[in-house]
Amino acid sequence: MNKIYVVGIGPGAYEKMTIEADRALQSSDMIIGYTVYVDLVKEHYPTKIFLTTPMKKEVDRCMMAFEEAKKGHVVSMICSGDTGVYGMAGLMYEIGEKYPDVELKIIPGVTAALAGAAVLGAPLIHDFCLISLSDLLTPKEKIKSRLLHASEADFVICLYNPSSKKRSGYLRWACDLMMEYKSEDTVCGIVKNIGREKESVLLLSLSQLKNTDVDMFTTVFIGNSQTKQVDGHMVTPRGYKGV
Repeated sequence: MNKIYVVGIGPGAYEKMTIEADRALQSSDMIIGYTVYVDLVKEHYPTKIFLTTPMKKEVDRCMMAFEEAKKGHVVSMICSGDTGVYGMAGLMYEIGEKYPDVELKIIPGVTAALAGAAVLGAPLIHDFCLISLSDLLTPKEKIKSRLLHASEADFVICLYNPSSKKRSGYLRWACDLMMEYKSEDTVCGIVKNIGREKESVLLLSLSQLKNTDVDMFTTVFIGNSQTKQVDGHMVTPRGYKGV
């Protein structure tokens, strides 16, 4: 049977890729992905064939992977972070219904929430949720509802896709919503370019976060009511006795 690996390459640095992901790419004839992600791995696999598509061509990219697999190539479809967290795994399964002779193997990776949390300290020790601020595939009203309910429930919230050229005010909007239930002094953190060149980190309050510039390569963490700063790190206590 023809085979496609759907591979999460992690936040960007080769060292943060899992051993299983590296082995899948090593065993593939061809690596397919969004141009930016292919550029992150290309130098480590110089003998492979690379095919790319630009942003918003996800369906075309998936179809390309299946068509190449049908030709007998072992293909890796790569995603940043984890394939099952805002990645391509779901779409690959949906399109794969038309290609019953192609086997899919999902290879997990380190998503930005986990990689960014490690840079910040330990913000995700207790219950947390991930919310994307991109309304490209999710209605803005649904994003609003999720922000409000997660804030009311006192989750630590990790925001993906906090800003873009068309959504420059979305983080401010999200902060205003979250402050309906969260204190303006809530400990927050941002990490830019996780695992890549120019990685940077900043701890700040929710009110400060509201007026902070971010981009699509930024992951944003909003603490719960117990989150605090410990020696310059963002830490959410689990609640162990004796601490």
